Amino acid sequence: MERRLDNRADIRDFLARRRAQLTPEQVGLPTSGRRRVPGLRREEVAVLAGVSTEWYTRLEKGHISGVSDDVLDAVARTLQLDEDERTYLFDLAKAAQPSPATRRRRKPVDVPPRVQWLLDSMTLSAAFVTNGRLDIVATNALARALFGPMFDSSTTDERGRPNFARYYFLDDASHDFVDDWDRAADITVALLRAEAGRYPGDKALRALVGELSTVSTEFRTQWAAHNVRIHHGGVKRFHHPDAGLLELTYQPLDLPMSAREAYSLTIYTAEPGTPHEDRLKLLASWTATPALHRGAPATHAGRQDRNAGTHGRSDG
Repeated sequence: MERRLDNRADIRDFLARRRAQLTPEQVGLPTSGRRRVPGLRREEVAVLAGVSTEWYTRLEKGHISGVSDDVLDAVARTLQLDEDERTYLFDLAKAAQPSPATRRRRKPVDVPPRVQWLLDSMTLSAAFVTNGRLDIVATNALARALFGPMFDSSTTDERGRPNFARYYFLDDASHDFVDDWDRAADITVALLRAEAGRYPGDKALRALVGELSTVSTEFRTQWAAHNVRIHHGGVKRFHHPDAGLLELTYQPLDLPMSAREAYSLTIYTAEPGTPHEDRLKLLASWTATPALHRGAPATHAGRQDRNAGTHGRSDG
């Protein structure tokens, strides 16, 4: 038995939004007269991609099944999609193909002991594992301490696992913990949108998106923008309740734990020789000596660093 996932709405909205973001000048077309809608017209995209207007109109309505890679490449180039957006378009096309009912069914796995051993061996970096829905499924001690506000949040699941999207959009305290909340939230939604393109049949992901779209206007607006992100890394700043301001570099790595479920290993570390490294080391020492953790002098220092960090914040 074959089935086809109905992702036509996602295809339609994605292509229409990307077309609306381009101007004739950006693609080398002359401009004349007033335009009723922003961006390029469908017939202009069709000409630039080398297809008929009727064909492109059908594609933008979501009928992507059977479209060749060469045509998708031409459309991606015309719409000036970046690498992540191009990957997302191809994922949407792949998901629209007829397939056995069992294809790409998600199957969570337990974190193997060897992965936990790897995490535990990193004592001066915060390391954790997430699945494609951005649930934290395993951590080392320093990551557990770093993301203490997330673990203590009421947004954790029944197993006590935090989820970045649920924390950012359902817990107002996240605005105080993350220095550049807007950027962090944008990246989170873009990662989930890319995951939805790869696995549109993931029931847990659909439930998460449905919950957040119902409760959070901010999430609903960002989800409708169809921004996607696959490869990411960079710098984030946190206002930790005990350690104070922490500016950390992070890098996710694919972690092949399962053929049917995507996992990622992310490592946060501080630039050597900076006050942020000193604070991260202090936080690490607290995790090694729990009895001394959250002492009054340390908490006071954290408040001082937090207040000092409210001036001159940079993007995380």
